[in-house]
Amino acid sequence: MIIEVVSLSFAFVFGLLVRQVGLPPLVGFLAAGFALNVWGPSFGLPPRAGPFLDHVAHLGVLLLLFTVGLKLKLRHLVEPAVVGGALLHFTVSVSIFGAGVLLFLDIELANALLLATALAFSSTVLAAKVLEAKGELRSFHGRVAIGILILQDLIALVVLSVAGGQTPSIWAPVVLVLPLLRPAIHWLMDVAGHEELLVLMGVVLAVAVGGYGFEVVGLSSEVGALAMGALLANHARAQELAHSLWGLKEILLVGFFLQIGMSGLPDTQALVFALGMAVIMPLKGLLFFALLILFRLRARNAFLGALSLTSYSEFGLIVAASVLEEWLVPLAITVAVSFLIAAPLNRLAHPLFDRLELRLRRYERKSYHPDEQPVSIGAAEILVVGMGRTGQSAFNSVNSAGKTVVGMDADPDKVEKQRSKGWDVVYADAEDIELWQGLDFTGLQAVILAMPHLEGKVVAARNLRKMGFTGPIVANAFHDDEATPLQRAGVSETYQAMAGAGIGIADKTREALAVAGQPAT
Repeated sequence: MIIEVVSLSFAFVFGLLVRQVGLPPLVGFLAAGFALNVWGPSFGLPPRAGPFLDHVAHLGVLLLLFTVGLKLKLRHLVEPAVVGGALLHFTVSVSIFGAGVLLFLDIELANALLLATALAFSSTVLAAKVLEAKGELRSFHGRVAIGILILQDLIALVVLSVAGGQTPSIWAPVVLVLPLLRPAIHWLMDVAGHEELLVLMGVVLAVAVGGYGFEVVGLSSEVGALAMGALLANHARAQELAHSLWGLKEILLVGFFLQIGMSGLPDTQALVFALGMAVIMPLKGLLFFALLILFRLRARNAFLGALSLTSYSEFGLIVAASVLEEWLVPLAITVAVSFLIAAPLNRLAHPLFDRLELRLRRYERKSYHPDEQPVSIGAAEILVVGMGRTGQSAFNSVNSAGKTVVGMDADPDKVEKQRSKGWDVVYADAEDIELWQGLDFTGLQAVILAMPHLEGKVVAARNLRKMGFTGPIVANAFHDDEATPLQRAGVSETYQAMAGAGIGIADKTREALAVAGQPAT
């Protein structure tokens, strides 16, 4: 019990401290891991992460990848920007890192290539976590970044198999049968209900079927967890399952970040190596940006996608643990330092692009962009931004009142699905100032902001006012303390979601009383 008590206490204290200075808690969790490495033995802890923490970390990663899979469409993996970006970046990165390692380190060619390969990968866990925290997993740049990371992980599995002399079991092809079992898995999802059985089903699919099942046939448990999530991605309650697993996944992932920090204390050589890799880490991001621009993405999505991929990967530690044990600690420090740099930068991604926009847009290709945004919303009188459940309800209500309404969402799949129903919905990212600069507001009377995250609503409201929109802006709020920043950004009225649900219930009650001939008070 002492291990759990001390580890969680360190994580909480350090996470709380870094949050006070505007950094994401995971930076504090990493710092807590290093602190446990130094002071843990005085509390009776081992100097390195033990089996308990390793197991918790692994479960956290499996659940994270499972929830990423729940939001994944397999066709996104075959987009040119994803395939081309992943393969070209890997090839160029291994060539550059390999040459540098051979030039500056006394190391054999085979080990130099393996070390370069480990450094070429970007962190799936960090990217998925920061994109999820900002509600951007299903945005255009989010799905491109996740697609590239998945292909990188598949490349890592091939490298591990070849370098480690391991090959998948003869039973590995049995996983190809899994898509045929999708109807049965969807049926189980239907009968599991909405509470603890739904959560338990998600854990079983992620850990038992995807994780352990893939390991048994010689494949990666991480890829297995992601694959099981992808099988459920089209189910109507996939997002409900992801939301139900959110708290459990977040707690378990604390173990992952502690584990990296506790991988070992660096000697001088390891520290110099990690700092050197941190200095050249921006080159990874620049290369990703150039490649995404090459595949015709707009500068904004290329920048945001590249920034989320600018890190070193936990998969590099897996490679090192298997075939480069002497480099495990230097790589662990390198990964930790990259997280310390990348996490706060990703938090500031949108303001950073706003500052650099004029410079970065010069590199856009003068052709059609697959992430093109609208220049007009037609004759819309009301604009609904964010077409989730709240946005859809607002859209239908306004439409029923006889107003001309247009919906807007940053998830291309959601837009496509709603347009197939005959709804007037356009793809656009409300946090993109370029959208508001080029959008024709003629005839627009009011805007409803129904996105799930506070930051997106604040940015959209601020940009609307900046571009001269003077009509009412109404935004939903999930917490009482969200009203003030929304109003400062230019929102006219806020609508507390839970209070709104109560008003809706009261209205329905009055309608029922009227139908029954009872007086409605």
